Amino acid sequence: MSRLRFGTFLAPIHPAGENPTLALQRDLNLIEHLDRCGYDEAWIGEHHSAGSEIIASPEIFIAAAAERTRNIRLGTGVTSLSYHNPLWVAERMVLLDHLTRGRVMLGVGPGSLPTDSAMIGLTPTQTRELLETNLDVVVRLLRSDEPITVDTGTHTLHEARLHLRPYSDPHFDITVAAVASPTGARLAGRYGLGLLSIGATLTSDGFDALAHHWNVMQERAAAFGTTVDRDTWRLVGLMHIAETREQAYKDVEHGIEQWFNYYQGVAAFPQMHVEGGDVSQMIDFINKSGTGTIGTVEDARAQVQRLMDQSGGFGAMLLMAHDWANPEATRRSYELIAQHVMPEFQGQSWSTLAAEKRAADTRAGHTEAQHQAVAYATEKYHKELADKV
Repeated sequence: MSRLRFGTFLAPIHPAGENPTLALQRDLNLIEHLDRCGYDEAWIGEHHSAGSEIIASPEIFIAAAAERTRNIRLGTGVTSLSYHNPLWVAERMVLLDHLTRGRVMLGVGPGSLPTDSAMIGLTPTQTRELLETNLDVVVRLLRSDEPITVDTGTHTLHEARLHLRPYSDPHFDITVAAVASPTGARLAGRYGLGLLSIGATLTSDGFDALAHHWNVMQERAAAFGTTVDRDTWRLVGLMHIAETREQAYKDVEHGIEQWFNYYQGVAAFPQMHVEGGDVSQMIDFINKSGTGTIGTVEDARAQVQRLMDQSGGFGAMLLMAHDWANPEATRRSYELIAQHVMPEFQGQSWSTLAAEKRAADTRAGHTEAQHQAVAYATEKYHKELADKV
């Protein structure tokens, strides 16, 4: 595998009832912070109900974040493609591709919250069917200039084509979301796209889901004559890191209950399976179920390695954004991961460690040579003085 990328998956999930304006500004500040820390990617969600995931348009948020950042790539995580006219989705993403000079990525899915789709008269079954239809349109628009005429079931296109080609060549990254069902993996394999495994570590059989996702992708790719690349496979996981486990546990007392309550009692999203009673049980669930890690940088490194070993390799580790800790502790967690975890998987730790070891192994000899050089210079100096006298 090549260098492992790191990023965040920002739904976001904020406590209902708090100031949404400040929460959104905090999200933008987090993206700026990640850009400074050297993170590779940030994926922004689309939701319209339930009160916690409050970004309705990832494209608008990305436009704002792009003006505040320099290097980090920004993706829709994900655009609920079933809700939209696929022609306009493609047009908006091409525009963002130009505005960001190639830093934009398109993630698509059927829409995760049934309370969203219900408001526009769609069932979860219909949204999955529409995802396949609309994704086909988007891919054809981006990969060809042939006009498209189609009735998607919710929109009708008459000889549709893009009037502006993407900035990226041939087009920006496209990734399909997968939670528990094989829908996303099937589509990614069919079109040779990337896969965004959102809930693979949140389900009770999360690790098995990872291998299942990749197997489905390979099978579909073989059937349709496309190719899939593990480098375009992104895994979403949960972490909060501090200098000590005790500090990490104390940090998450700030808001972990709200996060669990949202998935257990508010969001009609049974694929995101979480278990917990009091805070200690919630921490235990995260740490012992394979879902994620709350602890130290050593724990974080071990979790990433476990996912690498179990999956067979992937391209990016995305940290699910949450308000478990206060903003300062949350930023510190991302800093610690950038400082101590990312180098381990990006080829930046072994070389300096090896250089340190080489220097330590030869220190005695070099130290003696230094002493000899100082003694020689001192003797030479005194001799020069004596010659002058």
